[in-house]
Amino acid sequence: MSTDTQSQSTSPPNTITVFDRRLNPEQTLKRLLVHLVLGFSVFVMAVPILIAAIVSTQEVGIVTSFSDLLPGSQLIDNYQTVMTDYNFGVYLMNSFIMSIIIVVGKLAISLFAALAIVYYDFPFKNLMFLIILFTLMLPVPVRFVPLFNIVTDLGWYNSMLALTIPYLASATTVFLLRQHFYSIPASIVEQAKLDGIGPFKFLIYVLIPMSKGMLAGVSVIMFIYAWNQYLWPLVIIDSQSQQVTQVGITLLQGDIQAGELQWAIVMAGAIITLIPPLLALIIFKKPLLETFGVQQK
Repeated sequence: MSTDTQSQSTSPPNTITVFDRRLNPEQTLKRLLVHLVLGFSVFVMAVPILIAAIVSTQEVGIVTSFSDLLPGSQLIDNYQTVMTDYNFGVYLMNSFIMSIIIVVGKLAISLFAALAIVYYDFPFKNLMFLIILFTLMLPVPVRFVPLFNIVTDLGWYNSMLALTIPYLASATTVFLLRQHFYSIPASIVEQAKLDGIGPFKFLIYVLIPMSKGMLAGVSVIMFIYAWNQYLWPLVIIDSQSQQVTQVGITLLQGDIQAGELQWAIVMAGAIITLIPPLLALIIFKKPLLETFGVQQK
């Protein structure tokens, strides 16, 4: 029996694979409708950002008709005003420092917590993990009053310590790293034990290199989460020079000229605020999708 005959006998008849490019007219129409619906959905979600980008180029930025949705001529002036006259660069730097400290701190604490949960046996280990997960059901605003008292008693009011320390623990990151560590083959762990590698060397030279994709994806999530914080900074920071960019946008709203809010300036500040997390999403798109188990074709 020839090779072709064998392959025909083993393949099920009339099989349609997902990679079959030959579509009949009905399938082509369905695919076209799907693409139209998806394209319209993306456009609807992007409309607010597009309007904000257009308004940021105008002189005043008040939209009363469709003709006001045309790009203006104040693009460079508005963005330059936001960065220089309103010290938005200071807010951006404060947000960047705060986000980096939170990301690094959360990763370090979560790595040690996941290492202990997965590779060590200690009393009530499962109960401790459940308590960690239980913190997911306790939103941060609920803790604001006692947290504010603790931070002020420690003398951290109006400082970077107050912005970052309360956010260093992350139950979500511990859970994701725990699940990832369980997927690492046991033979590697046994080999490390036979080679006499200690827990810290095992973490640094084995677990972290094998978890680069997971760590990068989690870092992007935590960076965007930290960057978008506004409520706690608004409560604990009183000085404008220590404030973050999300609150800085509200400070732009406080400048009213001739009885009118300068929406063009506010929208320029909002667009500038979007750029760092957008760059993080673009640069680390692949590890972020892998973290959520999304396959790309």
